[in-house]
Amino acid sequence: MAVKTVNSQITDAVTQTNVKVLGEAPAEAVGMSFQSMSNSVGLALENATQTQGGMQQVGNAATSSVVTLIIKAGAS
Repeated sequence: MAVKTVNSQITDAVTQTNVKVLGEAPAEAVGMSFQSMSNSVGLALENATQTQGGMQQVGNAATSSVVTLIIKAGAS
């Protein structure tokens, strides 16, 4: 039976690839965390902007109603 051996260059290449992947994993995890955080902050700011716009519409409607009441009270 023939002896099956693996070339040491092949095992070195596989080992180096595995070490590279394991070495880069923490940096990738931090990068993904930063991206997730920036996405969350962006959505929060969008929601704040939408809320502010909605409150501006409520304020405009209230002002319009009060001005209408003042004009009616002044006319009578």
